[in-house]
Amino acid sequence: MLSRKGIIPEEYVLTRLAEDPAEPRYRARERRARFVSKKGNCNVAHKNIREQGRFLQDVFTTLVDLKWPHTLLIFTMSFLCSWLLFAMAWWLIAFAHGDLAPAEGAAEPCVTSIHSFSSAFLFSIEVQVTIGFGGRMVTEECPLAILVLIVQNIVGLMINAIMLGCIFMKTAQAHRRAETLIFSKHAVIALRQGRLCFMLRVGDLRKSMIISATVHMQVVRKTTSPEGEVVPLHQVDIPMENGVGGDSIFLVAPLIIYHVIDANSPLYDLAPGDLHHHQDLEIIVILEGVVETTGITTQARTSYLADEILWGQRFVPIVAEEDGRYSVDYSKFGNTIKVPTPLCTARQLDEDRSLLDALTLASARGPLRKRSVAVAKAKPKFSISPDALS
Repeated sequence: MLSRKGIIPEEYVLTRLAEDPAEPRYRARERRARFVSKKGNCNVAHKNIREQGRFLQDVFTTLVDLKWPHTLLIFTMSFLCSWLLFAMAWWLIAFAHGDLAPAEGAAEPCVTSIHSFSSAFLFSIEVQVTIGFGGRMVTEECPLAILVLIVQNIVGLMINAIMLGCIFMKTAQAHRRAETLIFSKHAVIALRQGRLCFMLRVGDLRKSMIISATVHMQVVRKTTSPEGEVVPLHQVDIPMENGVGGDSIFLVAPLIIYHVIDANSPLYDLAPGDLHHHQDLEIIVILEGVVETTGITTQARTSYLADEILWGQRFVPIVAEEDGRYSVDYSKFGNTIKVPTPLCTARQLDEDRSLLDALTLASARGPLRKRSVAVAKAKPKFSISPDALS
């Protein structure tokens, strides 16, 4: 109808009718799977584990690793099951001794005021949590009752120690502190002291320090050995530098950590054209240290894929001196600016240093040319009259 009225060309209508509506018009770009997510979680699924009993050999760690709903469920059921188990024991002792329906002139009961399973359950709770309302108590009539009392106290202490310790460790886990250790969203490659460097920024949002903080970096990629063996996740350690030398850093203010791309670096043949989402490259950064307030070792992780590395850019300064102290502007934490950088690999730059000289000369001419133009266009703000010279 619209084509008859001349609103839409007829060729366009025929083309749209020939398309298959079930076929998607847009396809999501294929991206390499991460080994480590940006938040530091390892993207690894463990399947077909046959020896599941190994997890029960370390029960405490297994309980700590569980999710909170499962932990709270086990916490509640452990107490309820122990109360019910010992309530049954107290009820059987009272039943065997004839305390549930005592006759006139009967002997002293093993436990006073137990007449049903409900009263035995209440007495079990009183014994294990040491409430002691005073209405029920164990007498010296039955040695078995005294033995059950001792066993229940020991079992109750063990359950309290394990479950409370488990909850404490879950609330004080090291990765909670790592939530305030941040990395820049992108990494950059630019010149520093005449060498191409891979750089990233790391910071700590808390005032409490990370003691003996160290930074490690690994390159993960798929490789094939000369014998034909395919290694899907080949990890290579590469050295990092922080400007002060050594692996330890003083993380009071955000720091720029960099890696010099030299002949020993796995990034030696990395070119600007390789920084796309199809490139099989992932750089993992690990920050590890001891929390000052708790003394627990913490670890923060992140990773950068090839398309998250910016070539020819540099991080902007975010530390300034104000009112006699240094202030950090975290709103510019990940901001970068473009800087002159050769569009070649580090290998090509080492083989032909004239590329660096030409880049330096071109960058030096730019500001001079702009400055000369500005001076030529500038008008004098005052003039000297001939009368003033006489």
